[in-house]
Amino acid sequence: MRRLRPTLVLSVLLASLVIAAPGSGGGSDFTVGFIYVGPTGDSGWSFQHDQGRLFVQAKVAGVKTIKLEFVPEANVGPALDQLVSQGADMIFATSFGYGPGVIQKAKQYPDVKFMHATGFMRQQNVSTYYTNHWEPSYLQGIIAGSVTKSNVLGYVGSFPIAEVVRDINAYTLGAQSVNPQVKVKVVLINAWFDPPKEKQAARSLIDAGADVLFGIEDSPSVLQEAATHKGVLASTWNSNMVRFGPNAFLSANVLRWGPYYEAQVKAAIDGTWKSGDYWGSLKDGSIALAPFGKSVPAGVRALVREKLAGFKDGTFNPFRGPIRDQTGKVRVTAGKKMTFHELVEWGWYIQGVQGKLPKS
Repeated sequence: MRRLRPTLVLSVLLASLVIAAPGSGGGSDFTVGFIYVGPTGDSGWSFQHDQGRLFVQAKVAGVKTIKLEFVPEANVGPALDQLVSQGADMIFATSFGYGPGVIQKAKQYPDVKFMHATGFMRQQNVSTYYTNHWEPSYLQGIIAGSVTKSNVLGYVGSFPIAEVVRDINAYTLGAQSVNPQVKVKVVLINAWFDPPKEKQAARSLIDAGADVLFGIEDSPSVLQEAATHKGVLASTWNSNMVRFGPNAFLSANVLRWGPYYEAQVKAAIDGTWKSGDYWGSLKDGSIALAPFGKSVPAGVRALVREKLAGFKDGTFNPFRGPIRDQTGKVRVTAGKKMTFHELVEWGWYIQGVQGKLPKS
């Protein structure tokens, strides 16, 4: 579950409207709106979604796109009204907290098709979508567990929600698969895009002994902080951020929204679009690993490629018991595979993770 953000002023929303030029033929007079909770220049979440918008603009001829940046979740209703008033036939709302507003406005505008990223509420003109991000995060863990010298990894996370918890756990499981001595220290900063907080959290983890960093955040700040410390390495989330710290960079989870967005827009134009719930994977390419950084040894690269192939063809599933929680209690019994539902709603840290979740 994704994109819980602090509220910003509505004037920022209104000032951020951009209308892109039409494509080169196809869906004549079809307008697609995109709403982002942060800036498209974050090099992360909003940036990757905007790359999907540009992909649609280039591939689906005759379509024009509209985007709004810095849209607070509390103001998504007026933002959706604004896009509809601009002629939007389809809207991609890319923040989890937009959900209630999307459902409300979808009832008000039954002829508009709504796509809600990371959501779970659907109706006839509302679809939801995300990716199986725990797969590449497990692979990032293999890399981290293989290259660490201190056996302490650091994870800078946003909010104590299932999306982040399952990512931390997957990363930890991957690291433990090659290095059972590994511990993963976690700092949650209660923000998705806050570069100063991200850097501060990364620095605190390094001070606590972590020599490899990771985490779901929207800027390259964690990698940039790692790059300022000798011997500290990092992987990134959302996009390939190697340019921000080439000597410290290990790999990245890269989101690829373009082909999915193209397919949904084309379906809306030709009348075949239907409401549904989509979870992209390494297999279909909606999420991928960035090329390895220079610090990843050849043997580790080969192992990761082997496991990557297993994820893609379905022969590899490391999310099975025994899996213990932080107290040592077995939560997934030996040999049992975690169900998709259990993965999506994973709300407890596994053994080896050092951090606390608020009591529910």
